[in-house]
Amino acid sequence: MSPSHIAPQVHDFLNRSRYPVDEWALVESHIDNDDLGTTETLFSVGNGYLGLRGNVDEGRDSFTHGTFVNGFHETWPIQHAEEAFGFARVGQTIVNAPDAKVIRLYVDDEPLLLPIADLVEYERRLDFRTGVMSRDILWRTPGGKRVRIRSRRMVSFTQRHLAVLTFEVTMLDDYAPVAISSQILNRQDGEDEYHVRSKAMGEGVDPRKAGQMNHRVLRPQSNWGNLADGRVALGYQCTESGMTIAVAADHRLETANNYTKRIQTDDDLAKMTYRIDAEPGQPIVLTKLVSYHTSRGVPSRELLDRCRRTLDRAHDEGLDQQFDDQRAWLDGFWERSDVEIPGQPEVQQATRWNLFQIAQASARAEGTGIPAKGVTGSGYGGHYFWDTEIYVLPFLTYTTPRAARNALRFRYTLLDAARSRAKQLAQHGALFPWRTINGEEASAYYAAGTAQYHIDADISYALSQYLAATGDLDFLTREGVDILVETARMWVDLGFWRDEDDGTFHIHGVTGPDEYTTVVNDNLFTNVMARFNLSRAAQAVRDLAARDGIEYERVVERLGLAMSEVDEWERAAADMAVPYDEHLGVHPQDQHFLEREVWDLEHTPLDKRPLLLNYHPLVIYRFQVLKQADVVLALFLQGDHFTPEEKRADFEYYDPITTGDSTLSAVVQSIMAAEVGYHDLALRYFLSALFVDLADRHRNTSDGVHVASTGGVWSALVSGFGGFRDHGGVFTIDPRLPEAWESLTYRLTLLGTRVRVAVLPDRVDLEIEDGAEASLVVRGHAVTVRAGAPVSVALDGQGPRLEGEPAPVPGRRRADGTIIAAIVPGT
Repeated sequence: MSPSHIAPQVHDFLNRSRYPVDEWALVESHIDNDDLGTTETLFSVGNGYLGLRGNVDEGRDSFTHGTFVNGFHETWPIQHAEEAFGFARVGQTIVNAPDAKVIRLYVDDEPLLLPIADLVEYERRLDFRTGVMSRDILWRTPGGKRVRIRSRRMVSFTQRHLAVLTFEVTMLDDYAPVAISSQILNRQDGEDEYHVRSKAMGEGVDPRKAGQMNHRVLRPQSNWGNLADGRVALGYQCTESGMTIAVAADHRLETANNYTKRIQTDDDLAKMTYRIDAEPGQPIVLTKLVSYHTSRGVPSRELLDRCRRTLDRAHDEGLDQQFDDQRAWLDGFWERSDVEIPGQPEVQQATRWNLFQIAQASARAEGTGIPAKGVTGSGYGGHYFWDTEIYVLPFLTYTTPRAARNALRFRYTLLDAARSRAKQLAQHGALFPWRTINGEEASAYYAAGTAQYHIDADISYALSQYLAATGDLDFLTREGVDILVETARMWVDLGFWRDEDDGTFHIHGVTGPDEYTTVVNDNLFTNVMARFNLSRAAQAVRDLAARDGIEYERVVERLGLAMSEVDEWERAAADMAVPYDEHLGVHPQDQHFLEREVWDLEHTPLDKRPLLLNYHPLVIYRFQVLKQADVVLALFLQGDHFTPEEKRADFEYYDPITTGDSTLSAVVQSIMAAEVGYHDLALRYFLSALFVDLADRHRNTSDGVHVASTGGVWSALVSGFGGFRDHGGVFTIDPRLPEAWESLTYRLTLLGTRVRVAVLPDRVDLEIEDGAEASLVVRGHAVTVRAGAPVSVALDGQGPRLEGEPAPVPGRRRADGTIIAAIVPGT
C-alpha cells in the first residue's frame, strides 16, 4: 500500500453520526441497508467455537444469514483443469449451520421489517465488557401504535456450546394482538438473498470468498419438539464429510398477558410460536437458550442428548448467571489484555473492538485452529492459515498463554497428516498444509498456496515464542519437540548445498508471504525463517539431552532421531543463503527479484485495485510489486539478524512497491516504519490497519472479520509503538510513541508474571500486576521489576526519527546509476 493511499486522520474512517465514540462498545445509532454485510460482521458474537453473525433478529433482509461452528465443514473433490501428481484433491468449506437467531415479531398481524419500518428510535450496541450485542428500538406500526422492542444476543465464553438470546416486546399505548415466532431455520444450503443478487449481477470470482456447493450439504437426521418444556431441535449430517451437527433451543416466555403457544418441526424448520393479547405497559419477555454440538461422526441423536444437557445446566443456573459469568470472563480478559491509549478515544474504541475480535475467534477454539475469519463469516472457506501463528498467537502467548497452547496443540494433532503431505511432495519430515480445516491440503492453486513452505517455520517460530514466554517444558518435551524435529527434517531435505558458493545452503522452488511473486529461488523470508527453524530444533534436542536423558531417549525412539541429523541442521542453518545486493545495498526478496521491472503503484488506477482481481497472475509475476510485506516481515521476526542500516534500506526499497492488497501488510509496515524512523508513516499504516474492518477498507468485511489483522493491530501497538521484542528469550522494550499520544499502556505475561508497561514520552514505567518478578531490557538497560516495587526507566529521545519524513518513492537505480522504470502494465 503506497503511503498516498493511507488516510491520515482518524475521523476520516467512520461516520460518527452513525457510530458515536464509545471506548467500550461499538454503537450504531441508525440502520443503513446499503452495508448490511459489513454490519453483520461488525456486530457478530462468538467464542471461537460458535459464531452468530450480526443479522437482524427478524431473520429477513440480510447479506449473509450466518451461523458458524469452527471446524464444521463439508468436503468436495477439487477439479483441476490439468492434473498433476500431488495436487490437492479434496476441498473443505465451512458450513453455514442451521440458524437459531431468528425471532420474528408481528403486531396487529403486521411484521416488523426493519428496512421499511417506521423506527422512532434505534440503537444497536456490541459491548466489549459484557460480550453482549443488544438492540433497542421504538417502532411505530402501520396502524400508528408504538412498540418498544429490546433484544440481547450472547455466545458464552464460559459454556462453549451455549448461546443466549432474549427478546422483549412492550406495547406502550394501545392493546394489540402480538405474535412471536422463534425459529431454528436451515436455509438449504446458504443461498442467501445476496448470493442470488450477486449472481444475477454477474459479479466476478473473488478467491477470498468461500465456494458455493452444488448439492444439498446437510442431510436431515432428526427433528423433535416438546410443547410443554418449550424445546425444539434439529439434527443433520454433512453429505460428503460425514460430520454431524445438532442444535436445540429452550424457550421461556414471561408476561402478565394472556397467551397461547404452538410448536412445529420438520426437516429444515423448528419453531415455537406465541400469540399474546398484549396490554399496554405489560412486557413480554422471551428467553431463548440455544446449544450447538458437532462431531466428526457421532450420530446426531447423541449430539441432541448433549444439547439437552447443555440446556438443562444453563436453565438450572439461571439467565442472570450466564450474563454474570460472561462479564467475569471478560473482566479477566481485559485485565490481561487491555491496551490503553489515553486522549485518543476513537483509537481506543477501535483498538478494543479489534482485541475483542481475537477473543471471539480464539477463546473456545479448543481442538481446532483459528480460522482466518474466526466464526464471523465464510471467507476463505473457514480455513486455517499461517496467519494464526504469525499474527494471532503473539497476542495469545503474551496475554492468554493457555489459548496459545491450545492452538499449537492443534497443529501437533495434524502432524501425521503433515508427514503424509511431505511424502506426497517427495520430502522427508513434515509439511503442514497451507490452508486446511481437517489437516489435508486444500489449496487448489499451488503456486500461491502449497508452495508457501514457510508455514513450517512459522509454526516452529510461534512454538518457540510460546516456550520462551511460558517456560512450558512439558509441552516441548511431549509434543512440541516433534514439530521442531519433523519441520527441520523437511528443510534440510528440501534445500541443498552449492559448492561453487563456498558450500552455501539454498532453498529453491518456494513462495514467500508475498503472493504476487511465486515459486522462486532463495526467498529471503523463507530462508531466514528456515534458518531459525533448523537452529531452534537443534537447540531443543541438545537441551533435552542435557536436561533429561530419559525423555531424550523417548524422543529418539519415538522419532527415530540420530544426533548426526542435529549436526546437519546446524550446518544448514550456518550456511543458509541470505540474498544481498551489494550495489543497491538491499536484500532481494528472492534470487531474481531485482531483475524485474518496477510496477508503478502511484499511477495505478484505484479501480484496478486489488491487483489480484484485475490482472492475470502472469502479468503480476513479471514485476517488482508486492501483495504484502515479505522481506519487511522478516526484518521484524528475525530483527536480531539485520543491522539498523539494513532494516532502513530494505524498508525504503520495498515500501513503495507494496500494494497492501493483503490485510496482513499494513501492521508489519507500521512496526518497521516505527523502528527505522518513519514515525508519521508508522501511525498512518497503523490507522489503516486499525480500521480495516470497521471502515471496510478492503471492501470484503462482509465475508467476516480479518482476524489476523486484529492480532496484527496488537503487535503494531505493542511491538511497533511499544517497542517490545523477544529474540531468543530475551525480552526487550525500545518504544516509538507517536508524538500526538500522551502515553501507551499494555500488558505482557512473561514466565507466569503479568507486567504492566506504560510508555510515556520521557520514560517507561513497569509494574507487576500479577506474579513475582520479570526481567527485561529497556532501551539497553537491564531491569528486574518485582511485585510491589514499580520501576521507571528514562528515555533519551524516542529512537531514530527522519527529518521531515520523506516517504519512500518508487523507481530504483541500477548499479550503473540509471533508473529502473516504474510502469503500469497496459499503459
